[in-house]
Amino acid sequence: MEPLGATTVFLAVCVSCLLFLSAWRKMSGSGKLPPGPVAFPIIGNTLQLNTRNLPQSIQELSVKYGPVFTIYLGSLRVVVLYGQEAVKEALIDQADEFSGRGKLALADKVIKGGGIIFSNGERWKQLRRFALTTLRNFGMGKKSVEERIQEEARFLVARLRNTHERPFDPTIPLTHAVSNIICSIVFGDRFDYEDQKFLTIINLTQENNELLRSLLGQLYNFFPTLMDYIPGPHQLLIKNAEEFERFVLERVKMHKESLDLSCPRDFIDAFLIKMEQERQNNQSEFNTDNLVRSTLDLFFAGTGTSSTTLTYALLILLKYPEIEGTKVHEEIDRVVGRNRSPCMADRSQMPYTDAVIHEVQRTANIVPMGVPHAVTRDTHFREYIIPKGTTIFPVLQSVLHDGREFPKPEQFNPGHFLDENGAFRKSDFFIPFSAGKRICVGEGLARMEIFLILTTILQNFTLKPLVDPKDIDITLVTSFVSNTPKPYQLCVLPR
Repeated sequence: MEPLGATTVFLAVCVSCLLFLSAWRKMSGSGKLPPGPVAFPIIGNTLQLNTRNLPQSIQELSVKYGPVFTIYLGSLRVVVLYGQEAVKEALIDQADEFSGRGKLALADKVIKGGGIIFSNGERWKQLRRFALTTLRNFGMGKKSVEERIQEEARFLVARLRNTHERPFDPTIPLTHAVSNIICSIVFGDRFDYEDQKFLTIINLTQENNELLRSLLGQLYNFFPTLMDYIPGPHQLLIKNAEEFERFVLERVKMHKESLDLSCPRDFIDAFLIKMEQERQNNQSEFNTDNLVRSTLDLFFAGTGTSSTTLTYALLILLKYPEIEGTKVHEEIDRVVGRNRSPCMADRSQMPYTDAVIHEVQRTANIVPMGVPHAVTRDTHFREYIIPKGTTIFPVLQSVLHDGREFPKPEQFNPGHFLDENGAFRKSDFFIPFSAGKRICVGEGLARMEIFLILTTILQNFTLKPLVDPKDIDITLVTSFVSNTPKPYQLCVLPR
C-alpha cells in the first residue's frame, strides 16, 4: 500500500500545481491591468470580499485603489469602474469597446448565451435591434402601450379596493400588475390575476429572484465548476428555468397555429414572422431557441425591476407621509383630478411627483453593481490595457450615490431633482438603467409603468402604515445581483 499511497500524493500534488498554474495564467492576463488587491489562485479575492454585501466591499476597495481597479471572483478577472467619470468614459466615450456582456456563470448556465441580455457579438446586435424595433412598433413610448398600462392600473386599483382597508403585502399585486403589462406585449394578452399558469410563472420568478440573491446562488458565479457538483438552491433555479421554457414553448405553439403573417399581434408573432423571412439563411439568429430566450429576457426584465421600484416607492411614502399626504396628492389633484386616468402628458406638469419617482429610483438602486459588461477587444483605458473578454463591473451605485451631485446621498430627498424654482432638474448621474449601448431595452416602458401606476394608486388611495412612520425600516436587502426592500404591509384608504 505504501507505493500506492505515495503515487496518490504525487498525483494530488501534480493536479494542484496544474490548477494553480492554470488559475495563475488566467489571473496574470496580459497588458498593464489596473491595480487591485493581491489575489490567490483558484479562489481569487473571495476571502477579501463580503459576498453578502459586495457593493460595500467594492466601495471600500475604491477608496484604496481608485476609480478603476481589478479584482478576481474565483479565477474570473473583473475590472471595476467606480464613479461617474470612469463609468461614463467607458460606457459612453468608449462604447464599442465596452459593449460586450460579461460573464455571469449562473446566467450562462441557464441562458447559454442566447437571447438579448446575455448574448454577444452579431447575435446580440441583431436580437437587440429587433427587440427595440418591435417594441416601438407595438407602441413602446406611444399611446397604445400607455393605454395598456392605464388599463392594468385600473385592474390594480379594483384589486386594492378589495382589500377593504385591511393590511396586505403590496409586493404580490404590484408584481402581478407590472408582469401583466409585459405579458400583453409579449404574449398578446394579459392574464386574470387568479389564472393558475400566470400565478405559477410569477411564483417561479419570485423564487428564482430569491435563489439568485442567496449565498449559494452568488457563490455559483465565483466557482461554477465546483458548485455544479454541490446540491443547493442554485440547482432548483436551473430546474425552474426549464419550467419557464416549457411555458414559453407552449405559447409559441399556440401562436404558430393562429399566426397571420400580415398582422403580428405581439412580440412572439413578430419573431415568428422574422423566422419565416430568414428561413433560407442557415446563419440566422432568428430561431426557436433565441425566440424563447428573448421572450424570457423581456418577461423577467419587464417584471422584476419596475415592481420592486414601486414596492419601494410605497414604503418610502409610508416613511415620509408629508411627501404623499400633501405635496404629491396636491399635485395629482391639481393636474389630473379624480375623474380620469393619469397620462404621460401629465408628467411635465408634475415636477414634484416626477422628482419623488426619480429619487425612489436613485435610492432604491435596484442593480447596484450593474449588469456585467466585457471589453470586445484589447482596450486602452486611461493608463491601462484591459485584455479582450475581461469582465467589467460598471458600479451604478457609485454614480447614483455620488455626493457631489446628490448632497447626503444616503438620505431620501426629492430636492435632488428640483431646482431653486421647484422645476424638475435632470441629472447626468441618474443612470438606474445603465448607459451606453447596453442600456436597458425596456427603459421607456419602465419609466411609463412607474409613473402611471404610482400616480394612479395615489390618485385613488391614501397610504396607511401599520406602525409609526419613524419606526419604518427602509433599509434595502443588498446582494451581488440586486437590492430589494424588506417585506412589509400597509393599508390603503379610498380618497
